[in-house]
Amino acid sequence: MMKNKPRNIRWGIIGLGRIANKFVTDLASVENAELYAVASRNQEKARNFSEKYNAKIAYNSYEDLAKDKNVDAVYIATPHSFHKEHAVLCMRHKKAVLCEKPFAMNADEVDEMIFVAKENNVLLMEALWTYFLPHYQYVLQLIKSEEFGKVEMLEADFGFKPSIDFDSRVVKKELGGGSLLDIGIYPIFAALSSLGNPVSIDANAIFFKNNVDSSCNMIFNYSDKKAMLKSTFLEETKTEAIFTCEKAIIKINTQFHEPSTVTIIKNGKEKTIDFGYKTIGYNFEAAHFNQLLRDGKTESDIMTFDFSKNLIATLDEVRSIIGLEY
Repeated sequence: MMKNKPRNIRWGIIGLGRIANKFVTDLASVENAELYAVASRNQEKARNFSEKYNAKIAYNSYEDLAKDKNVDAVYIATPHSFHKEHAVLCMRHKKAVLCEKPFAMNADEVDEMIFVAKENNVLLMEALWTYFLPHYQYVLQLIKSEEFGKVEMLEADFGFKPSIDFDSRVVKKELGGGSLLDIGIYPIFAALSSLGNPVSIDANAIFFKNNVDSSCNMIFNYSDKKAMLKSTFLEETKTEAIFTCEKAIIKINTQFHEPSTVTIIKNGKEKTIDFGYKTIGYNFEAAHFNQLLRDGKTESDIMTFDFSKNLIATLDEVRSIIGLEY
């Protein structure tokens, strides 16, 4: 007897920038999923994007996409400051929502998004793709099992030097710009997902002239360990996550937040594990989300509401310490 083919998931995309291009490139590698509709406030941009990636419909209105009865799931890749508004719009039209990180601008907005998801009985998940990458799950399992003893220190950084244009999303204050929300979320995520909540946080920042942070240094203090974290737009950094354990060092090599390799350093010997990635890496979160939707789930068992709430609360705390206000 032939096994039933999994239900095809028809995707809509809101916000057609760089990350959306990467997401839909990988969506093409996910079985039983298709790019159905795209939306931009600019009709030409929507049409060009739909032609490039073979979407069936190009909308110049986010609301029209949200109302489309053929759309099962919506990926939201608009600037940070619009995440809540666009997620709520889609969920009120009974659409499952995968929303780019950071989930929203602050904890109150995240709480509202989760409330609307529950009110409408729809699936909602923060698209923090790193959590679903095989190399990252492998490292989390090593830490959880204490194969190399307990973690004594985490060092995680993310830094690059963009050309500074104060109209760019990356540094524009009205759009939630700055290093903390854009890239600092990754080192913070690494600490929370591996070590849990710190007892206290120390942080300091450097600011651009428009009062968004250009660089942020953080220390997460635990009862028996520390996490040294950094985000910066002022320099290129190695962008690694290094876990110093009692019996070995576990290092997620450069660009730790995206498909990477893992090196174990023990007794002076190094062993590097290559996970043989063939995609950009967004397919793993998309496949997970599709399965949740097919199973009738309204919350991920990996990227849970509690974790997203904890993550945004930690970002809010760091913002308060460094005096970053939006």
